[in-house]
Amino acid sequence: MSQNYHYGTGRRKSSVARVYMKSGSGKIEINGRDIDTYLGNHEVAKMVIRQPLELLEVSGKYDFKVNVDGGGITGQSGAIRLGIARALLDLNE
Repeated sequence: MSQNYHYGTGRRKSSVARVYMKSGSGKIEINGRDIDTYLGNHEVAKMVIRQPLELLEVSGKYDFKVNVDGGGITGQSGAIRLGIARALLDLNE
């Protein structure tokens, strides 16, 4: 990945998420698929993933590319949330 990316790793239960963040329009791509395609109708999981963005009021300002492995939807969404929070921390401590 190029220099304009910020990186964060998140773990929860048996899930591990590697999150790459860059300036953009708010697109979240998980394992090569859009968040809505990947999670389908799991609205709670989508809400969990977006929590750090809404807390810091930066929704729509960054694009995320996520690789997540292991566990189920709940564990993966928690790992992605932590990875996003750590990528935002990498951007501005």
